[in-house]
Amino acid sequence: MQTNFIDLLKNRRSIYALGKNVTATETELNQLIIDAIKETPTAFNSQTTRAVILYGAKHDQLWDLVVERLRSEVPNEAAYEKTKQKIASFKAAYGTILFLTDTATVHQLENDFALYAANFADWAEQAQGSAQNSVWTALAENEIGASLQHYNPLIDEAVQKAFDLPAGWTLRAQMPFGSIDAPAGEKEYMADDQRFKILK
Repeated sequence: MQTNFIDLLKNRRSIYALGKNVTATETELNQLIIDAIKETPTAFNSQTTRAVILYGAKHDQLWDLVVERLRSEVPNEAAYEKTKQKIASFKAAYGTILFLTDTATVHQLENDFALYAANFADWAEQAQGSAQNSVWTALAENEIGASLQHYNPLIDEAVQKAFDLPAGWTLRAQMPFGSIDAPAGEKEYMADDQRFKILK
């Protein structure tokens, strides 16, 4: 059987040592990200995932507001110093993708298809995971590292205001991306018999 797709999935890892040495142009990166999201399936073809791609000063602004927002969440100055170091590693990346869900579309689907109303929020979350994996894998195929962060909902209000986002776009994740300055560690897997059943 063909395993090219499986090989691509294996190549996608959480890269935390990210840098700015990316040879692809922003135009190329933008199109790669957009195409990966557009080609990701969604329930009822609802297309609820939104993305904001940040570079340069806007990328820096995001991580500056994250570190400032976290100041009040950590117990002491020593913990805050560790937090700042972690956020600095994301800021060192080339750019960041904000993944959001258009809740207005979700609510419209709930109204239009009452029989399935209880499912659309879950399906939107499934679409998010699929879109994030699609983008992450496409970046990895091009030797661009990324990781997935979740500082929402702490930063939701600040992000919406800073980047003038529509009120219905709810932040779900942040993906810093850039050059791979150090590889990921070994990945551990659960035993297959603990995760899978094959029945006949």
